Amino acid sequence: MASIPAEFQDLFEKQTFAHIATLLPNGAPHVTPVWIDYDADADRLLVNTERDRRKEKNVRNDPRVAVSMTDPDNPYRMLSVTGEVDELTTDGAREHIDELAQRYVGEDEYPNPIQTERVLVSIRPDHVSHFEG
Repeated sequence: MASIPAEFQDLFEKQTFAHIATLLPNGAPHVTPVWIDYDADADRLLVNTERDRRKEKNVRNDPRVAVSMTDPDNPYRMLSVTGEVDELTTDGAREHIDELAQRYVGEDEYPNPIQTERVLVSIRPDHVSHFEG
């Protein structure tokens, strides 16, 4: 297992957009931009999605993922993670998306309609690479 280097953890305090790659049932990659968070105590990347979205279905079927992000202040500073989803939970997911909304759009509550329920996707990093240019 790998950890996020301390000198790159600030990316999770900014309005950093990440791209998560999951695998479709036919094995093809599916990549979507996401808001991203990091639980340093658990050493887990956190992605918040909605029940039955394509990425949520994909990780239920195959937990392997890749996540990449670039620093919004320096596009030559990047972090790339491969790992596995080791938990999907609705516990705290609504509160978590509201916290992300505060960081990303300055709103106290997530501004988009929630059709089903929010799901918190916890990703265990197995390999981490980074670059600062």
